Amino acid sequence: MVTEERDDGEFSGLLQRDAGGFLLQCDDGTRYRLELLRTPIDEVEKRVVIIGRIIDSAILEADGIRLA
Repeated sequence: MVTEERDDGEFSGLLQRDAGGFLLQCDDGTRYRLELLRTPIDEVEKRVVIIGRIIDSAILEADGIRLA
């Protein structure tokens, strides 16, 4: 299945963890399930900026993550 890649950029918000993995709760209220290359243990429950792209309406593929 091919998904259209769009909306490359930076996304800021609160990094959260749940049973299924990691979520980004954006400042505008949008929530994205994250696809990450590494486990961001130190950033959980903190404000972060994620560099990546939206690959589905609710999935954000992260290329990088840093504290905001």
